[in-house]
Amino acid sequence: MNRSLRATALAGLAVMLWGCAQTGAPGGRDRVTESDQTDADRRARVRLELATGYYTRGQFETALDEVKLALQAQPGFGEAFNMRGLIYQALGDDRLAEESYRRALELKPGDANAMHNYGWFLCQKQRMPEAMVQFQRAIATPRYPGLARSLMAQGVCEARTGDLAAAERSLARSYELDPSSPVTAYNLADVLFRKGDLERARFYIGRVNAVHDYSSAQSLWLAARIEKKAGNQGALRDLGRQLHARFPSANETRSYDAGRFDD
Repeated sequence: MNRSLRATALAGLAVMLWGCAQTGAPGGRDRVTESDQTDADRRARVRLELATGYYTRGQFETALDEVKLALQAQPGFGEAFNMRGLIYQALGDDRLAEESYRRALELKPGDANAMHNYGWFLCQKQRMPEAMVQFQRAIATPRYPGLARSLMAQGVCEARTGDLAAAERSLARSYELDPSSPVTAYNLADVLFRKGDLERARFYIGRVNAVHDYSSAQSLWLAARIEKKAGNQGALRDLGRQLHARFPSANETRSYDAGRFDD
């Protein structure tokens, strides 16, 4: 689905949880707090924080070096394997990426972030049934702070399979939880457009294009396709002017000029 490549790519971003406290374990064991950490634990966590910073800046080789140092300090550090998976995925090494996600979940079976990242990896590889299992496990995790993000990613993957009804449900629920997300609004608008629900599609894409920093050639093009299908020539011409003014060299602007609204 080329129209939403920019939006859907954002779904794979990691959300790492740095809190040290954990819920009480069975058998009456106390919560794990900062005082329980060993020097090796602290070194590993610092290295993981550095790795995450390098990863978000696109410095993947340096991030991988930091993850390796984290795992040297703490070989059973599940969150480090999760980050390792993200890095190898970014580097295009699918075998090591999947191995890392699986290891992360072996070490920390309840890690919803690792479930999300593994699910997104599987979705990218068109392994949709397996991806849905991971997303659903993440979504079902109590008090999961990334719930809106995983619902959005699940909806994107459902749309890729053509299950637009399921995609609409997931994306609408994600939007309810986080109405400020332009990624969710864009993808929900795209699904509604494909379903022929033009009025609602116009509403959601309008929310994106109303904020200059959120709008893009893709979001303006989707809005143009909606107005073209609705027969609203005035709005269509205005969107064409915006495409030419802001994105004169974009593929979407060329498609507008060529009248390729059904591509």
